[in-house]
Amino acid sequence: MQLKHMKTLLDPQIGASKICCLAWSPNNSKLAVCTSDRVILLYDENGERRDKFSSKPIDSKYGKKSYSVKAIAFSPCSTKIALGQTDNIIYVYKIGEEWGDKKVICNKFVQTSAITCLIWPMENAIVFGLAEGKVRLANTRNNKSSTIYGTESYVVSLTNNQSGKGIISGHADGTLVRYFFDDEGSGEFTFIHVTLICLPFLQNNIVVAGCDRRVVVYNKESRPIQNFDYSRDETEKEFMVATVNPGGQSVVIGSYDRLRLFNYSPRRGSWDEAKKKEIKNLYTITALSWKRDGSRLCAGTLCGAVELFDCCLRRSIYKNKFEMTYVGLSQVIVKNLSTGTRVVLKSHYGYEIDEVKILGGDRYLVGHTSDTLLLGDLLTNRLSEVTWQGSGGNEKFFFENENVCMIFNAGELSLVEYGSNEVLGSVRTEMMNPHLISVRLNERQHSHKVFENNKKMAYLIDAQTISILDLSTSYSVATIQHNSKLDWLELNETAGKLVFRDKRLRL
Repeated sequence: MQLKHMKTLLDPQIGASKICCLAWSPNNSKLAVCTSDRVILLYDENGERRDKFSSKPIDSKYGKKSYSVKAIAFSPCSTKIALGQTDNIIYVYKIGEEWGDKKVICNKFVQTSAITCLIWPMENAIVFGLAEGKVRLANTRNNKSSTIYGTESYVVSLTNNQSGKGIISGHADGTLVRYFFDDEGSGEFTFIHVTLICLPFLQNNIVVAGCDRRVVVYNKESRPIQNFDYSRDETEKEFMVATVNPGGQSVVIGSYDRLRLFNYSPRRGSWDEAKKKEIKNLYTITALSWKRDGSRLCAGTLCGAVELFDCCLRRSIYKNKFEMTYVGLSQVIVKNLSTGTRVVLKSHYGYEIDEVKILGGDRYLVGHTSDTLLLGDLLTNRLSEVTWQGSGGNEKFFFENENVCMIFNAGELSLVEYGSNEVLGSVRTEMMNPHLISVRLNERQHSHKVFENNKKMAYLIDAQTISILDLSTSYSVATIQHNSKLDWLELNETAGKLVFRDKRLRL
């Protein structure tokens, strides 16, 4: 991973003017910046300021300078922003989908102590930490909050895993608490460590950094597996903040005038430190946020500067029509140079993407990893990742059907529906020709019958035998024998009728 400075979004001030927090929206279209004067600035994905609004105290009689904003987070739908404040309240603002929409407070959660950190991992569920040591949950649907667990120590940091179902909190006494909302595990105290600042929670690892200038990596059993010690480096200052890229394979840690980058190598199963980013006179980095597509990193400083960095492993131009940006080992952004539209191709299992091709009239994406196959439709933005045993790239892909990709490999035909992460069906056939296969997926319902899952395929078992398969149940619906070789067939839209032609041109 390489970090390249792109532009300065907000110029530094003379003296302390701390950027309190940053957050990218899940849809990648908005960046929220909270300044020291408690104003929220909204930028677009290109770093242009488009909107702003002021936060407010819990009670106007205390004055506008009686509090500070400690944390900010977008809702999963990107239309709301939650602010955690030191005057014991969380405000949720509805900001709308368009720039300039009216900002309305839609939720208030009053607490018994100051909010210290906040994340929004799931729909309607805000998780936050308090100065008194509690970690609580705020439900935006019923406007109620409840305690998840309590400790006796100030909550320094909060993070969630990639599924959003597990959280880890770091406390001022060095305690880490890991908690799961479902059957992934159970909440437990995991270990005691130094005073914690940042906790990127990855798929299988926990990266911990703190004021002792050490970075420790723990596995899911809470055992330390790697240690990066900078305590003897006189040029290094305390680690203040960290963030992880959306793929979970790169971590950036901010300190004084410096960004340290660590990358995970799946092949070796370990973390490596990349070349650090030195920026003189940047001063202490107080906030970091990684764009959800992995292409940008934003940093805020003690002096009020906001810097935007470009992040990528490598870039390439494909067919002079598409730009492919590898923003991580398991994530690629494909951009159409003529239209400017982008698609994020990502391995949800964290596998390294070896190669990406654009086939089928420059409409369909095909990517390979060691254990999966990635497919996508650039026009509809439907993406799939299915388990796939590699065959040396000998597969043949057919894109005649807009809803399903047909893959022929070693005498086996496999169907993958775009947007689905499971193989729709597989059959053995040697008659691999798009004109000899017809697939219908809920294209049109009967006027007098409603089928919830009408997915059928007609194909040739041999040159004179047609088989019709129900893809939902994997059962054969019909087998049709003919007295001469066939060269074309097709099901109608409701998959209730079949028309076919033989070599003698009989229909």
